[in-house]
Amino acid sequence: MTKSTNIVWHESEVTKAKRQELNGHKSAILWFTGLSGSGKSAISVKLETALHKKGIHTYRLDGDNVRHGLNKNLGFSSEDRTENIRRIGEVSKLMVDAGLFTLTAFISPYHKDRDQVRELVETDEFIEIYVKASLEACEKRDPKGLYKKARLGEIKNFTGIDAPYEAPREPEITLDTTKLSIEESVEVILTYLKDKKYI
Repeated sequence: MTKSTNIVWHESEVTKAKRQELNGHKSAILWFTGLSGSGKSAISVKLETALHKKGIHTYRLDGDNVRHGLNKNLGFSSEDRTENIRRIGEVSKLMVDAGLFTLTAFISPYHKDRDQVRELVETDEFIEIYVKASLEACEKRDPKGLYKKARLGEIKNFTGIDAPYEAPREPEITLDTTKLSIEESVEVILTYLKDKKYI
């Protein structure tokens, strides 16, 4: 990848702190990770709705949605997955600077990629949410029919089938969606945000 040269960061007079003050809340990345079918997108949609009702400024980035535009030139090799997450991390960082809660729903299978995003922002600005569900449970749900296609060999490099998933070591939040409903999962996250004084 060609690197940009002769560039200088241009500071704004309106800072992140001023944007947060105007919004009346902190900003952070809520990073949903888990297997396809674990419930990442469904939970993030309902969480954004709940936050919006509370007057919290948000934006949601979803794996498939981003691949329609910003990342439409990327496939699913390990290198492309890493670049996919790198780009999302940089966009998320900008949105945190804008004073938003950024909800990101991506399989993001590799520790190193998620850790790289964590390092882009301040210590308390990355909240890793492990949406935990066994491969068997996700394959049984198979909302997009992707596991069936992967088992038939129609999809290559599919996480959990012929590509690895590295579960978070110490996520801020773990949601076992074989035990928790979407609504219960949202309440767990809201409680965390209130207890930690994010909202």
